[in-house]
Amino acid sequence: MYEHYAFALYSPVPYNLIMTNKGKLSTAPYKGVRDFYPEDMAVQRYMFDVWRMTAEHFGFEAYDASILEPSNLYRAKGAENAEIINEQTYTFTDRGNREVTLRPEMTPTVARMVAGKRRDLTFPVRWYSIPNLFRYERMQRGRLREHWQLNCDIFGVDDVSADIEILLLANEIFKNFGAENGEHYAIHVSSRRLLEALYDSVDLSEDARREATRLADRKNKMEPGDFKEKMTAICGDAAKDVLTYLNADNINVVPEGIKKHDAYTELQTLIATMEETGTPVVFDPTIIRGFDYYTDTVFEVVDLHPDNNRAMMGGGRYDNLTEMFGGEPIPGIGFGFGDVTLRDFLESHELMTTDITSPTLAVLPTDTEKNIAAQKLAQHFRNAGIATSVDVSNKKVGKKIANAGEQFIDYALVLGEDEIDSESYTVKDLIEGTELSGTLQDLIDQLTNNG
Repeated sequence: MYEHYAFALYSPVPYNLIMTNKGKLSTAPYKGVRDFYPEDMAVQRYMFDVWRMTAEHFGFEAYDASILEPSNLYRAKGAENAEIINEQTYTFTDRGNREVTLRPEMTPTVARMVAGKRRDLTFPVRWYSIPNLFRYERMQRGRLREHWQLNCDIFGVDDVSADIEILLLANEIFKNFGAENGEHYAIHVSSRRLLEALYDSVDLSEDARREATRLADRKNKMEPGDFKEKMTAICGDAAKDVLTYLNADNINVVPEGIKKHDAYTELQTLIATMEETGTPVVFDPTIIRGFDYYTDTVFEVVDLHPDNNRAMMGGGRYDNLTEMFGGEPIPGIGFGFGDVTLRDFLESHELMTTDITSPTLAVLPTDTEKNIAAQKLAQHFRNAGIATSVDVSNKKVGKKIANAGEQFIDYALVLGEDEIDSESYTVKDLIEGTELSGTLQDLIDQLTNNG
C-alpha cells in the first residue's frame, strides 16, 4: 500500500544536552546517529527498495562486506584519504594490536574485493551495495556521523560508454522517485583528466596544480574577485587559461590548447550522448571531487530546491585504484548516494511516497475477553494471505478504530459476542467508509478480490 506520508526533517538532539535523572542512562542515541522507529523504517525501506530495483534493472548485482577494514586501506591511496583517517574516522586498535576503521566509504572496499577475485570474475562487473558508513565530522543538514549509502560501480570497462551507463543509472534513480531532470535536480559533469591536460598545456608545477585544484573545488563558495585573486597568486602567467577553463559554462568554450586532447573528445561524446538519450547534463569544470583516486570523469547530482541547494550524490572514474593490491589496474567508475541527502531531497520537493508497513486488516475485539477468539479469527485471514493484526488492548472500540486508521490499515473488523455467536462479520473500509459483510469465507474472498 503506497501512501503520501509527511515526515519531519531529522534534527538530532545534541547528546550532551540530554540530561539523565539520578544517574539513569539517557534514552538519546549516540551523537550523530539515528534511531529508526517503525515510521522511519518505512521510509528507509521505501528508499532502499527503489535503489535496489533500479540498480538491478540495469543488471547490477548486490554485494556487501564488513563495516571493519584495516586502516591502511584508506591511507594507501592519496593524501586526502590519509587526512580522513587522521581526522574524520572511527579508528581504533583492536585486541590483536591491529589498527582498524569503521568504513567511511565503500569504494576502497569494493576495489579490494574485485582485486582479490580478479581471476575468477567475468568482466565487466556491475555491482551495487547499500552499506552503513561512519565519519566523525561536523554535523549539518544532510550530513550525520553515520548513514547508509547506495554504491554502484562498473569494473573492467575503459570506455566512455561505462561513464554514460553510470550517469543513466543515476538519472533513472531520481526518475523512479518521481523527480524530473532540470526541474528537481541537475547532473553536473567534468573531467579530472581534462583538468590535468589544461595544467600540462600551461606547464603548471606539481605544487601549483595541487593548490589550484583545491581552490577550484571551493570556487562556488567564494566571491568571484577573491577566487580570481587567489588563483592568480597560485598560477601566475597561467592564471588566464586556468580561469577561462574554470569559468566555462559550456565545454565548447574551454581554452583551445586542450581541445585536441582525448579527454576533451570523450567528455564531448558523453555530454552529447546524454542529451540524445533525453538526459541532459551540465558541464561544470568546478566539479573536482575531493578524493585523490579519481582519474577522469567526475560528476555530482545537485538539488535545485532553493532551501536544499547542494550536491546529493557524486562519483567518477578511478582507473588506478586496484593497483595498490598488486597486478594490472582494473578500470572502474561508480557513485555513492546517501540516505540522509535523499530523504531531504524527497521531503523538500514533496516527493516522499513510502510503502507503509501496515497490515491490510485489523481485528478489534470489543473487550479483552474476546482476545483469544480474535486471535483465532485473525489467523484464518493470515492463512488466506491477508496481513492481519489484532488490537488486544483494553481501549474502547472507537479508539481502536481510530488507531487503525492512523496506522494506515485498510479495513477493521469489530468482534463482539453477536459476531462470535452468528459467525457473520462486518468489515469497515477505513479509506472509503463502506462496509463488507458475510461469513469468514465471504470476507476472505471479497478482501482478496479487492486486494
